[in-house]
Amino acid sequence: MSETVKKTIQDGRAVLGIEFGSTRIKAVLTDETHQPVAMGTWDWENRLENNIWTYSLEDIWKGLQGCYKSLGEDVEEKYGVALTNLAALGFSGMMHGYMPFDRAGELLVSFRTWRNTMTAEACEKLTPVFNFNIPQRWSIAHLYQAILNKEEHVKDIDFLTTLAGYVHWKLSGEKVLGIGEASGMFPIDSESMDYDAGMIGQFDELTAGENPGWKLKGILPKVLCAGEKAGVLTQEGAKLLDVSGRLQAGIPMCPPEGDAGTGMTATNSVRMRTGNISAGTSIFSMVVTEKALSKVHEEIDMVTTPDGSPVAMVHCNNCTSDLNAWVNLFDEFAGKLGVKTDKNELYGMLYREALNADTDCGGLMAYNYFSGEPVTGLNEGRPLFARTPDARFTLANFMRSHLYSAMAALKIGNDILLKEEKVKVDSLMGHGGLFKTPVVGQQLMAAAFDSPVTVMDTASEGGAWGMAVLAAYMVEKAEGETLPDYLSDRIFAGQTGTTIAPKAEDVAGFDAFIRKYKSTLPAEKAAVEGLR
Repeated sequence: MSETVKKTIQDGRAVLGIEFGSTRIKAVLTDETHQPVAMGTWDWENRLENNIWTYSLEDIWKGLQGCYKSLGEDVEEKYGVALTNLAALGFSGMMHGYMPFDRAGELLVSFRTWRNTMTAEACEKLTPVFNFNIPQRWSIAHLYQAILNKEEHVKDIDFLTTLAGYVHWKLSGEKVLGIGEASGMFPIDSESMDYDAGMIGQFDELTAGENPGWKLKGILPKVLCAGEKAGVLTQEGAKLLDVSGRLQAGIPMCPPEGDAGTGMTATNSVRMRTGNISAGTSIFSMVVTEKALSKVHEEIDMVTTPDGSPVAMVHCNNCTSDLNAWVNLFDEFAGKLGVKTDKNELYGMLYREALNADTDCGGLMAYNYFSGEPVTGLNEGRPLFARTPDARFTLANFMRSHLYSAMAALKIGNDILLKEEKVKVDSLMGHGGLFKTPVVGQQLMAAAFDSPVTVMDTASEGGAWGMAVLAAYMVEKAEGETLPDYLSDRIFAGQTGTTIAPKAEDVAGFDAFIRKYKSTLPAEKAAVEGLR
């Protein structure tokens, strides 16, 4: 097997996907059967500077080069060859955010990531104008907020893009985005497979009095669908990616996508009435809908699959960060007792203990808000834990309350989608760190959605693998072969997974927890005001 893979790599027939996650940059190299054969990683973390969540350009390039170097070392260690050429290459990243550049290609303000909740005024004005929900993290919200704030840099904007779009641009010279990623910048018309022309006109009319010196369409990246060519790796790009200078230029590059699109791809969830849940630093669900929703819901964002189909997205800013903090505390406590723990085993033990808890958490309440949570109306967050004096304060209930909290805002949004809008879902796929411990995350998520949740064997590969699949689709697809058919017939045929159905007692317990969660939200809001 290794000799076959070695030949694939030597002949430049392997495909590479790289994804910029919130805490890790990951590279996955796949062979001609689309199996991962090598991996590279680089850990990084956003920082709060001047009350803005950001990464520096230095962080981005140091991280990308470090991740690629890690991949190259893995290839050499496993197969004894250097990585010099590829069949195709693709990049994805955290969606949304704000990266405006001037004509000289200089970033005008620090990168404002999806995590920022500083655009409420812009959203309140844009949503009724478009009759379309504009979330705070979307690029257009950041742009309009900058206009409302009369920020000096606005008049100098020549190009506005996202993290994935920025990296692709610098490596290929092409100012483009995959349609799924583009749908997190500005609303998409799934008929024209482009930005909604009517809304573009409404925005230009709305901002005409500000005289920004540009028209919106002129500063946005070109929209491309999955399977379309998006340029090639340039000589300069090859040197930026591989500082050793061994990687050749000319590698075909597919449209850069967002982590939502790669998550849908990695879970075979791009066909109508399929859905997936990505649970890591943030948590979001994507359901490919059969029809438009009956009305605008601030809790639900309408985006698209990588091939342009409409998707109802519930995105929550907070998921595992508070859980991680508590696990670290338990790890520190164990260390004080002289006990050396394996972090993975510690996570597994604590998560599994949650299955022994009262289904309603026995009077315990937790909010995992490291940052604001627009789904519940919070512009800032404060992690908060509370309990009644007579609560059953056990480790099991403690862990279950924090796992419920990691899913609570997502459940609130999806209760609207599934119960009020009556959207039909035939399958829900889970992926991300929350599902790493078998059974636990699945069982509780099934309770949240009152629907079976499946985790595929490939789920741990995540978005970087999904990006490699999208890159492979670009170079392999047959005439007229759709992305859903390509995934079902070529990628996931014969794949196995584990499905867990909801338990009635868990569903009732989570519903009881959510009722108290909603009624206790004023305490979380008070914590935001009081803890400064």
